Amino acid sequence: MRGKQVELESLWEEVREVSLGNSVDRLHSSPTPLQFLRDFVSQNKPCLISNAISHWPALSLWPTPSYLSTSLSSSLVSLHLTPNGQADALAPHPLHPSLCFVSAHVQPTAFPRALDLIRQPPNHLVAYLQQQNDCFRTEYGELESDCDDHIPWASEALGCLPEAVNLWIGNHLSETSFHKDHYENLYAVVSGEKHFLLLPPTDVHRMYIWDYPAARYSYSEESGEFLLELEEPERRVPWCSVDPYPATGSAEQERSKFPLYFNGPKPFEVTVKAGEILYLPSMWFHHVRQSPGDGGCTIAVNYWYDMQFDIKYAYFNFLQSLPYQSTDDQTIPESECEDLGYHPCHNHLSRNLRYLKDQ
Repeated sequence: MRGKQVELESLWEEVREVSLGNSVDRLHSSPTPLQFLRDFVSQNKPCLISNAISHWPALSLWPTPSYLSTSLSSSLVSLHLTPNGQADALAPHPLHPSLCFVSAHVQPTAFPRALDLIRQPPNHLVAYLQQQNDCFRTEYGELESDCDDHIPWASEALGCLPEAVNLWIGNHLSETSFHKDHYENLYAVVSGEKHFLLLPPTDVHRMYIWDYPAARYSYSEESGEFLLELEEPERRVPWCSVDPYPATGSAEQERSKFPLYFNGPKPFEVTVKAGEILYLPSMWFHHVRQSPGDGGCTIAVNYWYDMQFDIKYAYFNFLQSLPYQSTDDQTIPESECEDLGYHPCHNHLSRNLRYLKDQ
């Protein structure tokens, strides 16, 4: 077993040395389809691309709140509400000592009202437009002419059009916890900045993917209060346990709980500015924070292309199926995990297939 541990830990370093280097590649113009396919997609390697969306009217129009409010004055959109800006994330349950996987309260809201809540957040809630169900084409049709309906060089390289196009509008309070997606993701920032932490799929054992009971926030406009309700019947969600930015008082505890993450190779840090595109390959783990632009919002459009379930997918699932625990791993004992309401993931193939399906 110790030999397997050494080999896996060496793999994390070797992937960086042989394939990824020390930083994410930057391209100063759009790649050709062949270059994109050969140098990045086939290698499952991210890149940051400048000057790829400079022709979009959105870059000059969307940072102006009045333009968005006027264009979408009659639109009803899906507004996600949380008390702290963390949805699709782990949170303690208030009635007993457990962690659960929490989804936001989703409320149909007139767009001008939604934008006001994002730009001038009240003390008791954080609002975020992040529906992720092809929402740009279903809820924001009035804005479609302001940007491309797909990324031409990516579509040619991948051999298909995007399955979903999503619009994201938020403020500095919203944060996305570590997770991965089974899509090739082209993430274009229109206003403000997005701050990504990235880890390749080979680092899966450092993410401490455990099963958590699913829950959802319920918000009352009358009282201005949130309730956290466990789903019935019970549903469990495999999710990354690591918080890369633990609170000051709990930092040492988090480091001792998740040593494979904190003592291993550093994540790639990428800031995507307005006018830039991040290519985020399928199955890469990513954590996201954001900084608003001049209009008080961070605005982005992302294009989800179906990933190829090819030999790389088989390799990654084989790697995830390997049981692993480092000799210096002092994570919470399984008996205590049960008491806290989550289960350590032993990386069996069936569980990882379910994890991929759930994302």
